[in-house]
Amino acid sequence: MPTPDFVLSLREKIGHELLWLPGITAVVFNEEEQVLLAQRADNGRWTLVTGMLEPGEEPAAGALREVEEETGVTARIEYLIHVGSHGPITFPNGDECSFLNVAFRCRYVSGTARVNDDESVDVRWFPLDALPLLSERHTMLLDLALEADGVPSFDH
Repeated sequence: MPTPDFVLSLREKIGHELLWLPGITAVVFNEEEQVLLAQRADNGRWTLVTGMLEPGEEPAAGALREVEEETGVTARIEYLIHVGSHGPITFPNGDECSFLNVAFRCRYVSGTARVNDDESVDVRWFPLDALPLLSERHTMLLDLALEADGVPSFDH
């Protein structure tokens, strides 16, 4: 997964120390109520669409940018579903990060789901009754997206 330039610049100054970063998760549904998932290139796990916000980037805009960059799909935001922290995570190179994650329920607009960058090895739509193994956190976010009513969930 390519590391954004602003993170590389910070890492030059702080090394592998814990870094607090803004992240997003997009739970994208199509007209058949299938969910868009990507299989990560670094560990082979299936995930919802995730990413880091650029400095000053609005979370909703960043979520839609990540969906398009990673999957070739254009989506629109339906609901903010969750705001919470995630981590700390230690990456294979020793970098430590925690994320303030903002998650959205999104709706497919156009495009063909495909691997659109080097972060994934596969991208596809899954019916809800035939999902691959997802992390506990991504399962929770998918459940929140399915129940979304416009009132976001906040970790306490």
